[in-house]
Amino acid sequence: MRQTPDLHITVLGSGTSAGVPMIGCHCPVCSSTDPRDHRTRCSLAVRYDQHEILIDTAPELRLQAVGNALDRVEAVVFTHGHADHIFGLDDIRRYNTVLGRPIGVYANSETLGVLQRAFPYAFNKPTDTGVYRPELVPHVINGPFDLLGRLWIPIPLRHGRGEVLGFRIGNFAYCTDCSQILPQSMALLQNLDTLIIDALRPHPHPTHFSFAQAVALIKDLKPRQAFLTHLSHDVFHARAEADLPAPVKICYDGLQFSVPL
Repeated sequence: MRQTPDLHITVLGSGTSAGVPMIGCHCPVCSSTDPRDHRTRCSLAVRYDQHEILIDTAPELRLQAVGNALDRVEAVVFTHGHADHIFGLDDIRRYNTVLGRPIGVYANSETLGVLQRAFPYAFNKPTDTGVYRPELVPHVINGPFDLLGRLWIPIPLRHGRGEVLGFRIGNFAYCTDCSQILPQSMALLQNLDTLIIDALRPHPHPTHFSFAQAVALIKDLKPRQAFLTHLSHDVFHARAEADLPAPVKICYDGLQFSVPL
């Protein structure tokens, strides 16, 4: 029997925009000795058919890549243009060197505008000056798109007053940084094997789901398994996960799993 290919996921970063531990904070979580409570900013590696794709470029990207042996990246997909999701972009230059070619960057027009203003040199045509910099090719996301042989479906999400993108690849979906999922987007999240969804902390926040809000959505969507991400220093991993109903768990930096495609 022909084996079903898998989608391999590595959670490179699972923390909120300030990271955990936070600068100048010595609360119990920031002082925790549990490595699962040490959270860099959110980014994700997706591997299928021997291709490796990055979702977002957190400020700690170099450390995330080295720590998870992420030796190749062939494309980068962005959820939105906030600082904690884009400011590791310069480190993509190392992957240009490994591949020996430019790398495609996929985002909606608003996020591409932010990237091109923040990193204009990365989108310029190559020169012979010898400057070590990224070489990126922009691609506008305005609907489902093929990326290295697989269909990616963008999921419009509300992040406070702003709009960001989640993504569905096969039976897997990633929805970080969100406080509302519109009805048309709920329809795109049916029949999932695995969902990763934003849940900043147990109590409410104006631009992120709380644990209770995320769990309620998971109950509606009924994925086989679900993980919470973009976690603050209000979350002790072991204690919080023990209180969650099945099939909900909590992401941590370095978490890996596979999803049948």
